[in-house]
Amino acid sequence: MSAGMLFFGLVFMGGWAAALGALVAAVVTLVRARRRDWTRRQGHPAVRLLLPAPAFLRFDVALAVTALLADLWFVSAVLVFGADGVFTEDWMGYPGMVDSTGQGYQAGVVSALRSTAWWTFGIAVLGRCWITAGVQMCLLPLAAWRIGTFDTYFT
Repeated sequence: MSAGMLFFGLVFMGGWAAALGALVAAVVTLVRARRRDWTRRQGHPAVRLLLPAPAFLRFDVALAVTALLADLWFVSAVLVFGADGVFTEDWMGYPGMVDSTGQGYQAGVVSALRSTAWWTFGIAVLGRCWITAGVQMCLLPLAAWRIGTFDTYFT
């Protein structure tokens, strides 16, 4: 087993707990900041909309960490389940038995990653969580592109 698959296997096994812990931290940050101003009081209305108050910025950072951990867990789950007979990448080691559903799995995974990226990006933009939106547009589309370049047995 290569070091890459070991990393993704460990993230798959424990990543959900880390993401859940980060979500609890984000909720605690939200509860602590609920009495503070969420928007700036001075300046042009567009600037007040685009530049959040420090309390809201702390929540955005906590939410971005949560999204990053959840995305890493999602990508690691895709790789761990796909490594057993679907993908033939060198860094994965021996891919196992030939799986005739490899192309369908790969296409479905790429579609799911892209859809998740766009939906979470849209929700983050609607909530004015700019850092979270940036994280969602950086990690998931790149992971979808990388997984889309993997060779399957039936290419």
